[in-house]
Amino acid sequence: MMEIYGIDHVEMYVGDAKQAAFYLAHAFGLQVHGQGGPETGLAGQRSLLLRESAVQIVLTSGLAATHPAAEYVQRHGDGVAVVGIEVDNASVAYTELLNRGAVSVSEPSTFTDEHETTVVIAEVAGFGDVIHRLVERHGPRREFLPGAFTITEPSKGPDEKLFSEIDHLAICVPSGELKSTVEFYQNVFGFVPIFDEYIEVAGQGMESTVVQSPSKHVTFTLIEPDPNRRPGQINDFLTWHAGAGVQHIALRTSDIVEAVGTLKERGVNFLASPSAYYKALPDRVGEVETPIADLEELGILVDKDHWGQLLQIFTESMHIRRTLFLEIIERRGAMTFGSGNIKALYEAKERELQGVEV
Repeated sequence: MMEIYGIDHVEMYVGDAKQAAFYLAHAFGLQVHGQGGPETGLAGQRSLLLRESAVQIVLTSGLAATHPAAEYVQRHGDGVAVVGIEVDNASVAYTELLNRGAVSVSEPSTFTDEHETTVVIAEVAGFGDVIHRLVERHGPRREFLPGAFTITEPSKGPDEKLFSEIDHLAICVPSGELKSTVEFYQNVFGFVPIFDEYIEVAGQGMESTVVQSPSKHVTFTLIEPDPNRRPGQINDFLTWHAGAGVQHIALRTSDIVEAVGTLKERGVNFLASPSAYYKALPDRVGEVETPIADLEELGILVDKDHWGQLLQIFTESMHIRRTLFLEIIERRGAMTFGSGNIKALYEAKERELQGVEV
């Protein structure tokens, strides 16, 4: 049985990698640590590597209309195209996944350098047009893909380390595909369903199942719209994204008040929550360490489970299609995913979509 260590990285296909990197660096503090392109053997593309702590995001733009990144952007707009999963042995994991029914995208390849760094990768199909890259790492972690990426000194940017890791990914799938997608991750990857919920908001309905690797280090929240309810924002995402895709990336922080305050100062826009939400908060979640007035001022949501509390907030979409957005999340013992806040999130998203801003 393959051992899954966590999300190694996500790769986004974007129209302009340099422009996207500028936004993520100056707004969120992720710094450019490397780049790849034709000169490093990555034919037809330009890629930038951004890092902060264990968060690694690769931004790739195609240099020709026939490159997969350009074709992806033409169909979906900017979005997550690759989810890298770190494993103990990429070749063994690849063979194991194929034997369980996965579809191969690329066979194992090895990247090495003179610093005793070795990285082995292999790829299989995931959901929609998203693929999973199996990543096996040995040696210094400064390198990303030795030889394919040139590692550089971090770009100048904010000094704050706001985020520690990617907490989870939320994925939208078309109506009728949730069950088969859950079964795919169960039967092929060995993930375990840990939470199911049906949510209704303003006549819209959605089914959600959370699946998690046995190591608990990779978590996907899978969502499908209810076709018997009024079409809503999940339908909008699927239409504007042209199929299944990553709706949001959740970045974990140890101090959400500091993180959100800093991001707002840098111009990041967040979904707003009504004051009534905060008036009901003490009765719903009990005592909160952070003053509720501070939470309301920043728009931070709070939920609880058997293990503790969860604080979270969602950005407005970064893209003209209003598809992908980010979540900032702080766990104060909580191990679940803020199901009590989903209604508030979708009501806030409705207000955003009904607005006139672009």
